[in-house]
Amino acid sequence: MNRRSFLTAAGGLASSLCAVALGGCRGHQFGHVIKGDHPDLVGSHTAGAEVFNPLVEEAVAKLLERQSVTVYEASYQGAEVLPTPKSICFVGVENKSMEELGDFKDQIYQQIDTMLVQSEVFQPISRRVMDAALRETRLRPDSLLVPENMRTFAAVLEQQGQPLHYLLYATITSGTTVRNQSQQRDYLLTLEMVNVRTGAYDKQSAEISKGYHKSRLGKFLHY
Repeated sequence: MNRRSFLTAAGGLASSLCAVALGGCRGHQFGHVIKGDHPDLVGSHTAGAEVFNPLVEEAVAKLLERQSVTVYEASYQGAEVLPTPKSICFVGVENKSMEELGDFKDQIYQQIDTMLVQSEVFQPISRRVMDAALRETRLRPDSLLVPENMRTFAAVLEQQGQPLHYLLYATITSGTTVRNQSQQRDYLLTLEMVNVRTGAYDKQSAEISKGYHKSRLGKFLHY
């Protein structure tokens, strides 16, 4: 066998071994369902489910715990006292971190909104109703805190049978500490709630720190 034939045969063998070991070297992708008791995949370059899911759970739990005592308005039916949840408009998620949120932005919104609905502490206003009111008033979400704009927005919602008591904003920020080839990034999710009638303000947050390293040893060298 000459040199050229030998190299050709060796290349073919390497390709075959690669296909057997990896199920194909190029153009193949595989998936599996992650069960509830399995941990989330940890992102190698940016935050993912392992960061955002616990951030949402902790921040919303803090908000609900703090407000559960104060947001109920008692209404009487005979001797029974029935709590009436206050309506809240979750305006949206603002990203001020150094990373792009991508499709996580809408997922974070839906997670927070679902937790508010299930809590029975608040009565959230539908996002579709909110978007329709914003289009009618020609207001941007970040301009609703101007008192005149807030009153205009609330009046439109009330005309649709949706009286408004609170506005809720979510903001994601990050801070990065660098040591040689390793980084620590601190992710902060902040929930800001404003009482439309009184202007009273409440704020709750949750934080997670995550390390990024150029090698597997980075974690053990710095932590």
